[in-house]
Amino acid sequence: MGDIIERIDQAIAMTAGIVRGIEEHQWGAPTPCGKWDVRAVLNHTVGGMRIFAAELTGTDAGADHEADWLGNDPQAAFAAAADADREAWHREGALGRTVHISLGAVPGPMAAVIHFTEILVHGVDLAVATGQEDRMDERLCEELLAMMHGMGGIDAYRLPGVFGPEIAAPAEAPAHLRLLAYLGRTL
Repeated sequence: MGDIIERIDQAIAMTAGIVRGIEEHQWGAPTPCGKWDVRAVLNHTVGGMRIFAAELTGTDAGADHEADWLGNDPQAAFAAAADADREAWHREGALGRTVHISLGAVPGPMAAVIHFTEILVHGVDLAVATGQEDRMDERLCEELLAMMHGMGGIDAYRLPGVFGPEIAAPAEAPAHLRLLAYLGRTL
């Protein structure tokens, strides 16, 4: 995977382009991510970014993960969270911290991989839901998929609400769709 912080930056940049492209009528559109619509996926993503940034900076996030993080301007909320998130991951010693998330206390490098996965996958969810698949970073999706296979798979995380059973995807499908299928997303 190389530099995981660089991968987080790339996932944020890809997702930022998708978020900017969401049109007003699309906030209630269904996504590949279970029962969540576009707004709920973005809200979850922004909440995660805010919580990771708070953990890495030793501050209080101010709310729990599923609070309303978007307010009246979801795109501005994402942009602000992305700035805070990037800054937090680039702080000296960020990877040396223990990060407390819903899965428990995890070492910084593992937290970074989890966070990278969350931002990239939810960015893909948003792109598929809003017809922006042309904005996918296919190389980054392929790297994440290879990393998951290289870890021996993700069967330990195939829990309701996290990842579902793998769904078959055509071998010629683009990396972002093979990634979603591997994670059990509805295509």
